[in-house]
Amino acid sequence: PASRCSCVSSTRTPASKRKMSATHSLEGSFTVESDKCTYTADSIISDYTYETTVVEGNVIKPVETSMQFKTQRNVGKVGVMLVGLGGNNGSTCVAGALANKMGLTWDTKEGTQNANYWGSMMMASTVKLGNDPRGNAVFTPMSNVLPMLHPNDIVWGGWDISSMNLGDAMKRSKVLDIDLQRKLYPHMKDMAPLPSAYFPDFIAANQGERADNVLKGSKQEQMEQIRKDIREFKAKNGLDDVIILWTANTERFASVEEGINDTAENLLESIKRGEAEVSPSTVFAVASILEGSLYINGSPQNTFVPGVLELARQHKVFVAGDDFKSGQTKMKSVLTDFLVSAGIKPVSIVSYNHLGNNDGMNLSAPSQFRSKEISKSNVVDDMVASNRILFEEDEHPDHVVVIKYVPYVADSKRAMDEYTSEIFMGGKNTIVMHNTCEDSLLATPLIYDLVILGELCKRISVKREGEDKWESFHPVLSLLSYMLKAPLVPSGAPVVNALFTQRCAVINVMRACLGLAPDNHMTLEHKFESTLASMQNHGEPAHKKARTC
Repeated sequence: PASRCSCVSSTRTPASKRKMSATHSLEGSFTVESDKCTYTADSIISDYTYETTVVEGNVIKPVETSMQFKTQRNVGKVGVMLVGLGGNNGSTCVAGALANKMGLTWDTKEGTQNANYWGSMMMASTVKLGNDPRGNAVFTPMSNVLPMLHPNDIVWGGWDISSMNLGDAMKRSKVLDIDLQRKLYPHMKDMAPLPSAYFPDFIAANQGERADNVLKGSKQEQMEQIRKDIREFKAKNGLDDVIILWTANTERFASVEEGINDTAENLLESIKRGEAEVSPSTVFAVASILEGSLYINGSPQNTFVPGVLELARQHKVFVAGDDFKSGQTKMKSVLTDFLVSAGIKPVSIVSYNHLGNNDGMNLSAPSQFRSKEISKSNVVDDMVASNRILFEEDEHPDHVVVIKYVPYVADSKRAMDEYTSEIFMGGKNTIVMHNTCEDSLLATPLIYDLVILGELCKRISVKREGEDKWESFHPVLSLLSYMLKAPLVPSGAPVVNALFTQRCAVINVMRACLGLAPDNHMTLEHKFESTLASMQNHGEPAHKKARTC
């Protein structure tokens, strides 16, 4: 009989000496050596073939689009103005950047802690560049792929309805370790927020006692003052660019009304008239757009009424939102994607939160909670709609979100989730998750990420084959969706909530800027004897074999 090849386990290496899967790290700068990528003093220009697939009935058609990407290499000096500068997120954001810039260390009960940017995708995660000649994967920090803004270099400023200086605001928030607070206080005590817009009807009444630093005059006058603040901040600090980010209280939803905020013209006239349904966040968005500054909404309210979006398109200014995706919702977008992709049908998702910071107190008001409930509830929609084997048209899991204010827990938010799913042959599966998350320490790195990626997008332009004009991204900057609960997308574009799909979009756009193909996980070089043998001829083989044949 013909002999058979039998697979035999290789000799096991003791766990203490066993190597991890072979990966190498590239920390320094690198150059792409390809006729598809050209470096000039000012730009990186790449030739790229965008491959998509069009489905027409039962016919599948691969489509290729040739285009060029141009990325400006000079980052420039950037300032960020936070709306809500004196809140938990705002004060923690400035404190974290200062601590990293000064290289601070501080004592905790666990030992000495060093400043870091952990929790930031742009600053603390890596991306795969490719393989070395032996087949080992090579990773590099995401911040190393293209010229990027560094949080240490940002000039910080902004507005708050509370006049408290940032040193005392940091103490009030009780987010950072006390030893770090002591070291940062001398550097923050002289930083004070500018007066902010305060329309009591839009936030909870319990915020009134903090509102001692508010703009005066009509809505038009307040908007003009905000524009003046942006111009003066830019001039005073010698900035090339200013980015505005809302990290203030959640507002109630504004009513979208014909003749009020449905068009750019109507919205500008409504601000002049002082219409009641123009919210503070919308006033800031309009001021930012008129000053040519990227505006990012980190809260769940509907800041971007149709008139704002039309104004952004008219002025070709980027806007992005809505609502920081930091804890429970981020986990939900991962777990639901896993369940549906595994052919398991989630039928009930119940999410409960309680927190005790000022955000929690504001959300204890029903109209503000409703804004948050809406942004949290839609996160699974695209994943459910992707699987018509499990879900009928318009069928959705039961999805309930509860948020309660518990002062004692302060910034240490508790999130409890129950996922009930239908499995094989009528069986049921229940997953229960408890998540204790320090709210501002998860949200703050998202602020850095939104600013870094938003600034990068302003330096990227695209030109399709046969065209002469370079084109920027659409003013609604959906590439920032990874950091946001309820991603704002251009009209007619699909909303994507699946977390790793969002991250892949960021990485593959960056690769396109270098003329590199999208990363995939086929690893065909490791699946055929001929290619494995070729790699072994380059020296030590990749350390990935647990069994030999």
